[in-house]
Amino acid sequence: MRTLWTIAPEPYDSPVAAALWRAYYTEVSDRWYLLHEGRATDPAELERGVAAGAGEQLAPPTGQLLVARYEGRPAGTAGVRLVDAGTAELTRVFVGTEWRGKGGAPLLVAAAEEAARALGAGTIRLDTRGDLVEARALYARLGYEETAPHNDDIYAEHWFRKSLHPVG
Repeated sequence: MRTLWTIAPEPYDSPVAAALWRAYYTEVSDRWYLLHEGRATDPAELERGVAAGAGEQLAPPTGQLLVARYEGRPAGTAGVRLVDAGTAELTRVFVGTEWRGKGGAPLLVAAAEEAARALGAGTIRLDTRGDLVEARALYARLGYEETAPHNDDIYAEHWFRKSLHPVG
């Protein structure tokens, strides 16, 4: 059966990556502000957030950004970066609203796990917010276990970890 999804490495600073990062940041920022302050993200704050999260940590040799395409159209991202010799962090997992429910998120996470293995990681971890219930459900479904905090990020409310067993 032919798959409609392809996933491949992408430079963190490519125009495709920048457009997907902007869509991701807009969505998660607006969700937070609507929940906590009853408003959408201020445009100037959005620009500061996008600029602050350029993604250099997702460049080889210690990181990797992946872009998912659905029928050839950029549809989502996932990134990994080494935090130490045996641990990678999963970040920027995002599938655009138009492509949700089509199976892309599990494929992106699996590709990110493989990229983390290729970087030498035996464990992958992540953090997320409480209001991102879809993300938390996805990680639990994919075998991530909720753990104690591993950072002090002010937006992190849930922390997950998964052992990356060798494939084969």
